Order: sequence, then C-alpha cells, then structure tokens
Amino acid sequence: VVLSICPQHSKRFLRSLTKERLLEAKHSGPRLCIDLSMTHHMSKKELSRLAGQIRRLYGSNKKADRPFWIYLTGFTTDSHLYEECLRMNDGFSSYLLDITEEDCFSLFPLETLVYLTPDSEHALEDVDLNKVYILGGLVDESIQKKVTFQKAQEHSVKTARLPIQEYMVRCQNRKNYHSEILTINQVFDILSAYFETQNWPEALKKGVSSRKGYVLQNSVE
Repeated sequence: VVLSICPQHSKRFLRSLTKERLLEAKHSGPRLCIDLSMTHHMSKKELSRLAGQIRRLYGSNKKADRPFWIYLTGFTTDSHLYEECLRMNDGFSSYLLDITEEDCFSLFPLETLVYLTPDSEHALEDVDLNKVYILGGLVDESIQKKVTFQKAQEHSVKTARLPIQEYMVRCQNRKNYHSEILTINQVFDILSAYFETQNWPEALKKGVSSRKGYVLQNSVE
C-alpha cells in the first residue's frame, strides 16, 4: 500500500514512527550505555569529537528498524561535554535517551553488564536483550584500550570485543597500519547492523573501513 501523504505530514508521520520505535526500545530493545565518567581527562577538542560521535550514534539509532535504548551515564549537565553536546547537536535536549549522573556500574546489576573493549579476550557472539552493553566514551586512542578494560575488571564486569579477528584478516596496506580501535559510533553501527541482520561479516563490513587495515576473510583474493 502506497500512502500518499503530503510532504509535511509525511515528515511528521515518520517522526512519530521513529519516536514510537525508540520508546518501544526503552521497554523491549537491547540496551546500550555510553560511559561518560572518564571525560574529565579530555581536552576541549576531544570533547567536541566525542559530542560529534554521540550525535552520529544517536542519528543511526534513530534510523534503525530495531533501535537500542541508549543511556548516557556518568554524565553531568554542568560539564564541558554537556555544553559541547548542546552546541553541536541540534535538539540534543529532546533526544530520546536517558541521561544520568549515575555510573553504569551502580545503575544496573553487574551480572547484566558487558563492557565492550578491544582488549577483551572474549569475542562478542550475540546481542542479548537481557544484557546491557557499555561503550567507553573516550576519544584518546592511546589510553582507550587500557582504561576501559581496567575499569571493567575493577568492577568484575564481563568484557567482550567485536569479533574482528574471527571474521576479518589484516590486509597488506602501504602503511602496514592495523587498528581495532573504533569510535563509539562505528562500534554502534556494527552492533546495530548485527542486531538487525544476525550476520557478523555483513555488520563488520559496515563499521570497519579498510583504512583500519582489515577486510573480510573471503574478500581477499
């Protein structure tokens, strides 16, 4: 059935549809925390980059057929990051997500948490609706790995990494550069694509650009 709706109605209709899907995710969707409790070490430039990543992550969640419900935890409204989010993200104050000053570790039962960090020895196999996935809101790549992994260990929380090593291979590139560190919106795009397709290779292809020095196994001829 093709609905002929005049343009301004269709926009409003799509907006309300998106809103409905997002609010449904609050009750039944997978849950994702962005842990923003480590931002006090970050420079203004890094905070701007993080605010931009939060905007992109929210944007792709809004487009998803099966969105996640997002929590921004350890997030104080009097922080520089909050200012940057308001400055850079149009309509940030009406984003459909939860913002809390509480830390993700006190917000949810520890056994439900899975901290996603490239240092984990466990590859993520599935997206489980009973779990809460955590992404560390950090931009500085040099400290990102250690910090998030240590934080998870301190709280005895399970960790997982994306199954990049399982489905992808290092490709020969001029700079011999290989990195499994992705921005939070890239990680989210992979999780979201996997949740919709249940297909890791397809999902990884979406989020890991060949610039990272990795390609899908079967695409190496």
